[in-house]
Amino acid sequence: MPAVESQMLELGTTAPPFSLPDPDGRQHSLAASADAYLVMFICNHCPFVKHIRGELARIGLEYARRGVAIYAINSNDYERYPGDSPEAMKQEAQTWGYTFPYLLDAGQDVAKAYLAACTPDFYVFDNEQRLVYRGQLDDSRPSNDKPVDGHDVRAALDAVLAGADVSEHQVPSIGCSIKWKPGNEPAYG
Repeated sequence: MPAVESQMLELGTTAPPFSLPDPDGRQHSLAASADAYLVMFICNHCPFVKHIRGELARIGLEYARRGVAIYAINSNDYERYPGDSPEAMKQEAQTWGYTFPYLLDAGQDVAKAYLAACTPDFYVFDNEQRLVYRGQLDDSRPSNDKPVDGHDVRAALDAVLAGADVSEHQVPSIGCSIKWKPGNEPAYG
């Protein structure tokens, strides 16, 4: 299956709200206040996500300490892709040390609200929940030798935390398409 690029939701968009369960059934919503927000659409089985999951864990540890509210969302149809089931999500989070909530978007409505198209797909919002960055984690891909260092997402988060402008040069993320439920495919996907 060919790789898919992110849809690049319009900058300045207010973070679409959500209330989603983690694999244990606890509901999570966007924090009422934070210094910045990072919303990631990921899954367990995508080779693009597997390639960066260690960096995702490092970002989670580092930036949560700095006041960033971080959420990972799995919108894949886990009935057709059991490797993305809640049980597998729980194991993935434990294995890789995810300290942020890893949430299940079973209805896929949150993915649609964010125009998420691929895994991984990244969104950084400022302290007023306005979109300031969307796109790739960094230039690394499973097929190249570039380091997985998260420099694009890190630069956006660092700028927000410093009260600086985020670069308008933003590169779409690339990865596996979100696995939509039959008949639930969005017009953009």
